[in-house]
Amino acid sequence: MAEGNGNVGSPLKAKDFKTDQEVRWCPGCGDYAILAALQSFMPELGVPKEKIVFISGIGCAARFPYYMETYGIHSIHGRAPAIATGLSTSRPDLSVWVVTGDGDALSIGGNHLIHALRRNVNLKILLFNNQIYGLTKGQYSPTSPLGKRTKSTPMGSLDWPFNPLSLAIGAEASFVARSIDTDRAHLTEVLRAAANHRGSAFVEIFQNCNIYNDGAFDFVRDDKTNRIYLEHGKPIRFGEDGEKGVRQHADGSVEVVEVTDESELVVHDAGHAEPSLAFALSRLTRDTSGATPIGVFRDVRRGVYDELMGEQIELAQQKQPGELAALLHGGGTWTI
Repeated sequence: MAEGNGNVGSPLKAKDFKTDQEVRWCPGCGDYAILAALQSFMPELGVPKEKIVFISGIGCAARFPYYMETYGIHSIHGRAPAIATGLSTSRPDLSVWVVTGDGDALSIGGNHLIHALRRNVNLKILLFNNQIYGLTKGQYSPTSPLGKRTKSTPMGSLDWPFNPLSLAIGAEASFVARSIDTDRAHLTEVLRAAANHRGSAFVEIFQNCNIYNDGAFDFVRDDKTNRIYLEHGKPIRFGEDGEKGVRQHADGSVEVVEVTDESELVVHDAGHAEPSLAFALSRLTRDTSGATPIGVFRDVRRGVYDELMGEQIELAQQKQPGELAALLHGGGTWTI
């Protein structure tokens, strides 16, 4: 994040990030709530609008650059992380955000996603997960559950679905979090943490597609007792009265238990150097535990790509000043 506001005149407000474009999603789509939360949060960055860029691929979520009064790039299917990598490394003064969906990011874009995360490029990736292809009218996606019946899988999907958080953690992402489209307060809190992180920040947002996959996340959107709120430094408890908790086994896996002794519960450590606990928590799902964790799973410091690249270039210039320019203009040839 940039320091200070950097704007002349009054501080920016949510309305300053709204464009004159007609917002065109299906009535009731979860994208509306995410857009409103993001527009309300943007002034907190204290960054001039001309220093903020939203990059998207293809899909319903990819309309975001049209609706954010910032710079934007509506790119091609799955390639947003690659384009954002180029922009972030060449213009480290910018605040770069990628908006993508489960189909865009995890199918054709899977390769670009994992490499942006492992390189720790300084960008924020918001993945809207609705477990379906919405823009192309309801085909199954890489996150659709096993057996999902759609237009492209009329007898049920045979594909084992991706767990986006497990994938991101496995790719060595330095920041991984999850929130829900309808929980504006929590979503804003997660966005704030992501914005404060130097490096790649990956945020999965449960987003309801009320036309092609309505109710996919109702168990956690409508019933807060099924949400496992992750709070750094606190024992992991949930339920109406905190009667349930998370306990870790000797093999590193975790399970949901009835709380009898709080000292047996996992104390959440988002900053732990090893990703094993964050990965174990990502495996808690509706199917495995009847509840779903939300919040920041992992937030660790690691070398940021543009900074490391800058240091390398500076070192090369100190050791061999002018050699690169001479090489490029020397006309030399090589025989192999």
